Amino acid sequence: MTNDTTMTAIAITTPGGPEVLKPTRLPVPQPGPGELLIKVAAAGVNRPDVLQRQGAYPPPPGAPETPGLEVAGTVAACGPATHRFAVGDPVCALVAGGGYAAYAVAPEPQCLPVPRGLSMVEAAALPETFFTVWTNVFQRGRLVPGESLLVHGGASGIGTTAIMLGAALGARVFATVGGQAKIAPLMALGAERVIDYHGEDFVAVVRAATGKRGVDVILDMVGGPYVERNIRALAVDGRLVQIAYLQGSTVTVDLLPVMMKRLTLTGSTLRIRPVAEKGAIALALYETVWPLLEAGRLKPVIDTTFALADAAAAHARMDERDHIGKIVLTA
Repeated sequence: MTNDTTMTAIAITTPGGPEVLKPTRLPVPQPGPGELLIKVAAAGVNRPDVLQRQGAYPPPPGAPETPGLEVAGTVAACGPATHRFAVGDPVCALVAGGGYAAYAVAPEPQCLPVPRGLSMVEAAALPETFFTVWTNVFQRGRLVPGESLLVHGGASGIGTTAIMLGAALGARVFATVGGQAKIAPLMALGAERVIDYHGEDFVAVVRAATGKRGVDVILDMVGGPYVERNIRALAVDGRLVQIAYLQGSTVTVDLLPVMMKRLTLTGSTLRIRPVAEKGAIALALYETVWPLLEAGRLKPVIDTTFALADAAAAHARMDERDHIGKIVLTA
């Protein structure tokens, strides 16, 4: 149990650029039924945090205004009706907000033990990306060993996770990036072919690499003009999974190839899903992915770390779009 009553947290003072993120003092939150209070050692930085900072992605009702969707640290207090963790346990957690702070509250079903052999920084890079990749690539996208996966935005936290996890679970993995410097690091993670979209057409590349068959699953965060090209790049019975739309959410789609190839177009968001659903994802990760992490077969890619008070610099780094892997804040 903590004796602290106030804590440092990062406030979004007004919608805008990285400079609007300022350290402030807030009361330490109290865990309710089924919740844990976590003394935060590290917090992951994610694209939704940037959108929230810009005023384009408000937190869901009841969630903290403080940004931050994933944390790692030690359990400081347990609310009523908790049973899996005890005070002092090292955990990482998916949260609906409040991660950029010295303490954060998380529903116990969304908490996982820090994998053996990983640092707190590495553990903080797990929840948002691994929850997202698991539910979208393997549950909605139904990727199975022997199939092929195309990951757009391959150098992002989501992208590097999807490449590693897809390859580790037996898929052929392709990825797109912007810039030659990102190709070798992604090949080292398990990508068979990394496509620089500045000079190559991903549709032509994946069709050539698959004997004109196309890929089975595409994980896309671009949207806009990529949707039509993704449809052309998919194999018969292929699945397009949309998790963001950096180039627009409104598109015109020719339904004929969707019908002829029996395609599935799907997608999801994670933040607003009920605790029970997120808890089910956590359990699947614990059973399937945590053993791979503890065996050293998977390791999150860390681009840079920043002190919590330097959250503005961390967001500036993300806005540059030059990072490979995760940006993490440290206590």
